[in-house]
Amino acid sequence: MPKGMTYAKAGVDIDKKSSSIAALVGRLSYKRKGMGRPVDLPGHFTGLIDFGEYALTLATDGVGTKLLVAEALDKWDTVGIDCIAMNVNDTICAGAEPLAFVDYIAIDEPNEKVTSEIGKGLEAGAEMSNMTIVGGEIAVLPEVVKGLDLAGTCLGMVHKKNIISGASVRPGDALVGLPSSGIHSNGLTLARKVFEKSGLRYTDKVSGLKKSVGQELLEPTTIYVRQVLKILRKYEVHGMANITGGGLRNLIRLKKGIGFEIDDPMRPQPIFDVMQKLGSISDQEMYQIFNMGMGFGIVLPEAEARSLVRGHPGAKIVGHAVRSEKITVPDLGLSYSRY
Repeated sequence: MPKGMTYAKAGVDIDKKSSSIAALVGRLSYKRKGMGRPVDLPGHFTGLIDFGEYALTLATDGVGTKLLVAEALDKWDTVGIDCIAMNVNDTICAGAEPLAFVDYIAIDEPNEKVTSEIGKGLEAGAEMSNMTIVGGEIAVLPEVVKGLDLAGTCLGMVHKKNIISGASVRPGDALVGLPSSGIHSNGLTLARKVFEKSGLRYTDKVSGLKKSVGQELLEPTTIYVRQVLKILRKYEVHGMANITGGGLRNLIRLKKGIGFEIDDPMRPQPIFDVMQKLGSISDQEMYQIFNMGMGFGIVLPEAEARSLVRGHPGAKIVGHAVRSEKITVPDLGLSYSRY
């Protein structure tokens, strides 16, 4: 097996992805005037729309190639949770509460059993988020898709005075990490290729893992909605980041001129250790692709952070904001800047 596997070698070049996004966004300049105009927060995790005293939020995302694991195991009852999670976890980064959701399934051939099982996960995720699924679409596209794709869009709301923009983040603020449940729904292309090239099947057991490879990869993404909304009511939060695709680089989006020094990172779950060893993946690659045990980051004053950690088992102060444009993990010799 080739040494030093990377996301790019697995088929996903994050630099090319970033340039493609920039090319698309560069064509989008029209802005509505009056009620419904955008609330400009560049680089944020969700879009915001003016709605009088409030701002509405819109976020959209999908499950990605985690669906290929579900297909291989014929286990579809949890990917709906992932679809909800990827959207609501972005929504709460602005301090917004998720209100409603619509799903979109593109499939090559209608399959009542599969869509019913997906519905179970969507319902569970909606309940975890205290949110209604108000509609959706199933498109049968045999000439466009092979298999199935699942995505969705979340509508949220926040009073304008309660928007968490990241503007108040300042050097010295503490970064609190909330634990992930595992790989969540990012980097699955690399994860799948690692196990495939190692000759492992999704039903195989691997030393260091309690469940089979496929079950570990299908562990649903943690939904942080209820926990974070409680934190917002009690603490002075300056910024929040959903640690998804891009890993620690997500923290760079909070405020220009502010970086983070992570001197006590969270312990990654065993699935990450197993993947790294099997694929001979560098620390640099692991921490810019996967969440590595930290699924969500909250920035707030040091004293507030200490209080938060005492009241939330699993939460941990992992580092601090610094005047920089980089995210560093000194003990591992890692440094990340903007794409």
